[in-house]
Amino acid sequence: MHTVVVGTSGLTASDVLAVARGGARIELSAEAMAALAAAREIVDALAAKPDPVYGVSTGFGALATRHISQELRAQLQRNIVRSHAAGMGPRVEREVVRALMFLRLKTVCSGHTGVRPEVAQTMADVLNAGITPVVHEYGSLGCSGDLAPLSHCALTLMGEGDAEGPDGVVRPAGELLAEHGIAPVELREKEGLALLNGTDGMLGMLVMALADLDTLYKSADITAALTLEALLGTDKVLAPELHAIRPHPGQGASAANMLAVLKGSQLTGHHQDDAPRVQDAYSVRCAPQVAGAGRDTLAHARLVAERELASAVDNPVVLPDGRVESNGNFHGAPVAYVLDFLAIAAADLGSIAERRTDRLLDKNRSHGLPPFLADDAGVDSGLMIAQYTQAALVSEMKRLAVPASADSIPSSAMQEDHVSMGWSAARKLRTAVDNLTRIIAIELYAATRAIELREGLTPAPASQAVIEAVRAAGVQGPGPDRFLAPDLAAADAFVRGGDLVAAAEKVTGPLQ
Repeated sequence: MHTVVVGTSGLTASDVLAVARGGARIELSAEAMAALAAAREIVDALAAKPDPVYGVSTGFGALATRHISQELRAQLQRNIVRSHAAGMGPRVEREVVRALMFLRLKTVCSGHTGVRPEVAQTMADVLNAGITPVVHEYGSLGCSGDLAPLSHCALTLMGEGDAEGPDGVVRPAGELLAEHGIAPVELREKEGLALLNGTDGMLGMLVMALADLDTLYKSADITAALTLEALLGTDKVLAPELHAIRPHPGQGASAANMLAVLKGSQLTGHHQDDAPRVQDAYSVRCAPQVAGAGRDTLAHARLVAERELASAVDNPVVLPDGRVESNGNFHGAPVAYVLDFLAIAAADLGSIAERRTDRLLDKNRSHGLPPFLADDAGVDSGLMIAQYTQAALVSEMKRLAVPASADSIPSSAMQEDHVSMGWSAARKLRTAVDNLTRIIAIELYAATRAIELREGLTPAPASQAVIEAVRAAGVQGPGPDRFLAPDLAAADAFVRGGDLVAAAEKVTGPLQ
């Protein structure tokens, strides 16, 4: 099994994906263990002094003015975890919780939190055992970080609350720890606060969304190319020299992908035949511009994610010179903004894909295709309602594109009076990514059927490879009406699993 070694200097996106989705094992480096021990010495020294230090010998948030005596500090750390584990609503997905815990472990191992080495090792042991704390949908304002979700994870480390075992069954966390020989942690000064004060949930969801959207943008380039073929459009608008004079990198990449898929097609260039067109419609002709803008948004979001992955987010932090200083680095604004930006770009990509699908189904705009791509229009409805489903998904994506980060609501007796709502931005982006996958799957379903209805004209080799692969995956071709939902589900799985991109790339080579 793949192993990810956690040091002091941050992680890569591939590390997060390996642990969250691939079940990779975690090891803590000797460097990390030494940094943990060194930082803990500083915290212990401060804890022994009579002067109050936030997070070490005081209360939290609006209660930070109270100095806590030594005999109550262990109780203080337990209490902050128990009281902050106040989430409600449905359970959050396993991969999100694993990313959340792993990224918190990354910050803990930076040597800036003051957590003891044995606590970090317990975090790694829980992940390696396949134990997943029960975390709920609601409870984070994105400031101070993802408090409630992280608190539910810390509760599991204490042997309290519920968690899911490797068998998928939810049980008391204490039982699961005991079965795997893991001793519950007894938190000391600062440790409770350090386990729940970070942007780890929203960052983990950002990293996973970036990976999913990278595949979806390639998928959208492929389905746009298939639709262009099915509509007998022109590929001249994809010429590199046209995109070089407006040098947005994403636009050039999308145009190049479409051109690669269309290479060798006998369907393109017929726009001057029976019903002459000077230009194709915007949804076809401007596909690289819209998808390309989204790709450039992905690039910006990836830069933000890389910076956050290299960060140590906690409050207060232990500095190399021995100071323990309060700060505002836990605020989720940098991550929240790009999560919202990605939802906007995804909504627009879904919108243009739906417009292309609608064009394929309308006999007045499809340049010779049967109404709704039906076998016997009137007797058969064809893909009429598949487009309804796609339109419903697009409308929901538009609602999901409303920024969460434009909102703020004060909390903690006005001490935390401006929050990022980054967790909410991440949650709605996950729904948007799911919906975008379905929208692209419906365009794929319509475009492949339309190409097969163009008898006597041979599609591009890459298009033919896609058609053969999607048919082999259980998505049926043209014919009389049938129960459509299973076909759409199979098309969704084909896109979601990366099979669409893989089928095209067997002919084109790696797409951008």
